[in-house]
Amino acid sequence: MTEIRPTVAIAHHSGYGHTAVLAEAVARGIAAAGGEAVLIAVDTITEEQWAQLDAADAIVFGSPTYMGTASAAFHAFGEASSKRWFTSAWGDKLAAGFTNSGSKAGDKSSTLAWFQVLAAQHGMTWVNLGLHPGWNASTASEYDLNRLGYFGGAAAQTPVDGDAATVHKADIATAEHLGQRLTEQTRIVLAGRKVISGA
Repeated sequence: MTEIRPTVAIAHHSGYGHTAVLAEAVARGIAAAGGEAVLIAVDTITEEQWAQLDAADAIVFGSPTYMGTASAAFHAFGEASSKRWFTSAWGDKLAAGFTNSGSKAGDKSSTLAWFQVLAAQHGMTWVNLGLHPGWNASTASEYDLNRLGYFGGAAAQTPVDGDAATVHKADIATAEHLGQRLTEQTRIVLAGRKVISGA
């Protein structure tokens, strides 16, 4: 069987550069797993980039968490994606998500849940983080993967007065893990479809 190299698009918005750092980490994870990453900033998205999303095998949604949900720019993107909903253009693609906020909790679960609903409305299959929580025992470390203990996707915490260089190393590594996991799961699905179709 020829090698399957999934194309994974990362549709993201970054207000202050923190989420862009995570998007780049997801892209590195995709590349490490043998996939092709396509980074798309949703606040400046072009028609060509919409077409890249349509052609991708999987899409990762990424946004900061503002006031308990994704940013306004990402909500605008989600609403604009309804044109794809009408034609089921993203149906049966795989999806995943990541977010960042200034607080350790910060209602990030609400953003990840909103991503999951958006994916479900498009008929996509959600891929979770696939990690146990880190940093939850006396022997644990803040440098553990999934140090904030989220399951639905990758979650990060960056001080509100910190620049992009202050994104926590463990959160960057967790985002890389998400990109790798999504790519591996996408490869499995694509291989299965090949077998079923007899191609």
